[in-house]
Amino acid sequence: MLHDELTLKITPTTTSRIDSVDWDNLPFGKVFSDHMLVMDYKDGEWQQPEIMPFGKLELHPATSAIHYGQSIFEGMKATKDAEGNVLIFRPDLNAKRFHESCERMCMPTIPESIFIDLIQKTVDLDRAWVPSKDGYALYIRPYMFATDDFIGIKPSDTYKFIIFTCPVGAYYSQPVNVKIEEYYTRAAQGGVGRAKTAGNYAASLYPAKLAKDEGFDQLVWTDAKEHKYIEESGTMNIVFEIDGKLVTPAEDADTILRGVTKRSVVDVAKSWGIPVEERQVSVEEVVQALREGRVTDAFGAGTAATIAQIAKIGFRDELFELPDPSSRTLSNKIGEFLNDLKAGRIKDEFGWLLKF
Repeated sequence: MLHDELTLKITPTTTSRIDSVDWDNLPFGKVFSDHMLVMDYKDGEWQQPEIMPFGKLELHPATSAIHYGQSIFEGMKATKDAEGNVLIFRPDLNAKRFHESCERMCMPTIPESIFIDLIQKTVDLDRAWVPSKDGYALYIRPYMFATDDFIGIKPSDTYKFIIFTCPVGAYYSQPVNVKIEEYYTRAAQGGVGRAKTAGNYAASLYPAKLAKDEGFDQLVWTDAKEHKYIEESGTMNIVFEIDGKLVTPAEDADTILRGVTKRSVVDVAKSWGIPVEERQVSVEEVVQALREGRVTDAFGAGTAATIAQIAKIGFRDELFELPDPSSRTLSNKIGEFLNDLKAGRIKDEFGWLLKF
């Protein structure tokens, strides 16, 4: 529940846009639901949150987030079960990660229980926008940015927290091709790689564009110091199946985002008795295993993509083709399990779903 000081105000839209949506052709991130939640931070405390009709924001030209980059976000999904209940997958992990991002970016935190409650109330008002079609979902985007009208490098004194939602189809419709990056860097030790901050994604755009010019969908980022160790891949964490074991970079270093879907993959695999190694993973190890045909599966794990199977991995002048995605037992089984869980088709044995 909300604290008394943060009693929620709701101003519903007078004209819904839901009837104009082509539910059979939903592009990712371009169709927006009727409402959004806005909550301002000023005078050292959060003000009353309000759910209002979705609309444009008015910003001062000196808004500090635009100039100095204090901006963070999260990504979540809501689905529906056969009875029409709305299900949100592991919102506690998103709330915790948002809290950590706030601290790293010198921004005011939001108690995790309030974060989840505001998410639930925003989605509940637009629950008719949650698609029922298999493979579709309501994407949830909570974010926060600095709002001081001030040109000067210091933490802002004011902030705006917003939640909006959008019905979406698949992020990747086909298996992806990735390239191991050895020059450009996503995050360096001591930096903001663990925070889900906007600047991390801005820095990735140019090297990702170069990779796309070469026919790749995403990059596999390596460590900034020596480019010897695998970290993550673009919009997702990365997992390999090598010699019958799941191998994935550990999240101990502050250069890797703590992935909700990757954590779920690891938890599910362990519960099934599948060997899992979360550790430092070298480029040399992976490339050698690819050369010897010991990599039987590789996939990305992320909220947008869920499980994105990797078809090809590029390294320097070599291009390794992995087994046919339809023949991969493990990633297909895990992907099907997570999709069935999110759709309420199987028992929530882990207690991961917020249901309302």
